[in-house]
Amino acid sequence: MTTETTVDTGTNELLCVIRDRVAVITLNRPEARNSLSDTLTPALRTMIRSCGESRDVGALLITGAGEAFCAGGNVKGMGAHRDPKKLEMSLEDRVADLQERQRLLTGALVSVRKPTIAALPGPAVGAGLALAMACDIRIAAQSAFVATGYARIALSGDYGIAWLLTRLIGTARARELLFTGDRVDAARAEAIGLVNRVVPDDKLQAEAFALAKSLAEGPRLALRYMKDNLDEALQFDFETARDHEAERLVRLTTTADHKEAVQAFIEKRKAVFTGK
Repeated sequence: MTTETTVDTGTNELLCVIRDRVAVITLNRPEARNSLSDTLTPALRTMIRSCGESRDVGALLITGAGEAFCAGGNVKGMGAHRDPKKLEMSLEDRVADLQERQRLLTGALVSVRKPTIAALPGPAVGAGLALAMACDIRIAAQSAFVATGYARIALSGDYGIAWLLTRLIGTARARELLFTGDRVDAARAEAIGLVNRVVPDDKLQAEAFALAKSLAEGPRLALRYMKDNLDEALQFDFETARDHEAERLVRLTTTADHKEAVQAFIEKRKAVFTGK
């Protein structure tokens, strides 16, 4: 039986429902291709934190309303249209402000210890691409495309896009995508490892939710430790990462979820995990 709870995000620019332990977070500015705004972005930061911490949520699924995932920042709000308050800030204060906003968005998303999935119904550009890459898994509709976009407005990148790109697709392709700003269609994005899979447009939301639901029903502690192991694979030498991996596995052998998984395997049934 499906259960669904609507979460008040404080704005219509961001929607959130918790369905079968999956937090479905939808950027809801279709008229602006779901570009980030001074209303949407703080609400998104709050939802990432609260859903990441909630015991009622086993996985996060982030998507966009309409025909886009996220077009990135608001280019029209740059230059002569920039917020006067920002213009009055010193360069150092503006740097600190962006660093904090990045920490609370893509930084917080990378730090979530639950599976996170981005479902791309259409373009993911600039900071929108960084948001998608900060998730564990990306599923794209056939009509979707991605682009860095920064070179086209003479900027260098933010929200960790260079770090995320380099680790996903390697330094040569990361440089190509950042330097050129070219569009990468869904098929090529899958071929170079930027997205995990491509599905028909009309199947995107159903397939992305099915995957999120299956992960939300999985062994929570084991998935958390897997994310720790995978993160450390990029940070530590083999010996250190291997030793930490061993410690986590031994700890998991004492859990109720491990005992349940073994018993379910013996009885040839689906395991029911409790996170204990």
